[in-house]
Amino acid sequence: MNIEEKVVLITGGTSGIGLAAAKLFVQNGIRVMLAGRSNEKAQAALRFLSNSSMVRFTQGNVALPDECRQIVEATYQEFGRIDMLINSAGIYFEKSIESMDETDFDQIMNINVKGTYFMCKYASDYIKKSPYGAIVNVSSDAGINGNYFCSAYCASKGAVTVFTKALALELAPYNVRVNCICPGDIDTPLTQRQFHNESTKAEELKVMSSLYPLGRIGKASEAAEVICFLASEKASFVTGAAWLVDGGITAC
Repeated sequence: MNIEEKVVLITGGTSGIGLAAAKLFVQNGIRVMLAGRSNEKAQAALRFLSNSSMVRFTQGNVALPDECRQIVEATYQEFGRIDMLINSAGIYFEKSIESMDETDFDQIMNINVKGTYFMCKYASDYIKKSPYGAIVNVSSDAGINGNYFCSAYCASKGAVTVFTKALALELAPYNVRVNCICPGDIDTPLTQRQFHNESTKAEELKVMSSLYPLGRIGKASEAAEVICFLASEKASFVTGAAWLVDGGITAC
């Protein structure tokens, strides 16, 4: 492989927005390391990407800082460089503050916040060496506005949004850009799990879609397009930004 080809590391890359972004990166000639917890999902992802020779997978749990380090080191060992990091790994569930226990709280914070933080920590040393250095974190519209019955999730994504802005300032002297996207509801496995069952799914989707000015929820490919733009030189003067990909819901 041409050593000048760029390399992107994508956590949560075996499904949803991360996988859609991987597809676009591959189409643009960028080598991809997918990181995730499930080998089974990884094999499905590789089939979706047509078993591209430009894609590799490394197993790891971003909730554990040492495994974040291992994911980064495995990527560097495989490709000899890391130009871009996409933090797409995340977890969502709804609970009122009265019903939220410490175990659930820690799970949300460990994956959404700690995982994003330590992936950036360990990858930034390599990304600083790249002339194309970029980090894109996946936050949420819930990281901008509060939502009902998911205060812990909102807290975690609010942390990701402000962390993105702070890290953008810290890495700007190295010409590394750091941005995040803030999606609304996107048709991914994470969103599909919000529906109670197949018999009520169509009606629940209709109700969810009615909340959006555009009259529908988003597609993973639409969020991925914004990720790939922010990671590219086309966004060379964009850093510290939180890009809403939410069908207008936060404008309501």
